[in-house]
Amino acid sequence: MKPLFDFLLKLCILSVILWGVIAYGLAPGSVDLRSVFIAWAMIVTNALAGYLLFEYAFDKESQVFTKVVFGGLAVRLLVLMGLVALIILRDLAVINDFVLSFFAFYCIYVIVEILGYQRKNKQKKNAA
Repeated sequence: MKPLFDFLLKLCILSVILWGVIAYGLAPGSVDLRSVFIAWAMIVTNALAGYLLFEYAFDKESQVFTKVVFGGLAVRLLVLMGLVALIILRDLAVINDFVLSFFAFYCIYVIVEILGYQRKNKQKKNAA
């Protein structure tokens, strides 16, 4: 349970830092915060789902692990693509702010997700 708590803690700390930069580092009104929030919520949910799938599959046999982690990645990316298409086609957000935020958050949070995987693997090796 500790790696999951560490991952959630890192997600929270990173989110607070990023929202602090957005709130205080940008000129007021230069960015549509609703569009940024939608992108952030999608990416945080994606990262959390990815880590939870990894946690679930971690002690399973290799074939199950591969199906869960990589199949989960494919499903998560398809869901994200569908949501992005829906948001763009329905004009639910300011497109430039949304897309830029989406890619920036994805790049940042995928690193946190990978570091979470590495920490879990390292912890297992140290326990053995």
